[in-house]
Amino acid sequence: MRTVFAVLFCLVSSSALASPHCTDEPTSRWLAPDAMKEKIAAMGHHIDVFKITKGNCYEVYGKDHAGKNIEIYFNPVTGEVFEDVK
Repeated sequence: MRTVFAVLFCLVSSSALASPHCTDEPTSRWLAPDAMKEKIAAMGHHIDVFKITKGNCYEVYGKDHAGKNIEIYFNPVTGEVFEDVK
């Protein structure tokens, strides 16, 4: 019985850690990272970490205008918020 719970825990844990898949477009169609950072700053966010995920998203960790922590995935082609992790 413990084995069943261990397997279920591993399956749930690994799916919870998976980042979203934002696009299949080639990187030549993506917004430049500097342009995306400017857009994010214009939204009132402070960027601590900016990276590209395996799911072809721009992922940002930082603070919002109120100083609260943020973790947001952006579509790198459109620059729109793909997923806002609260």
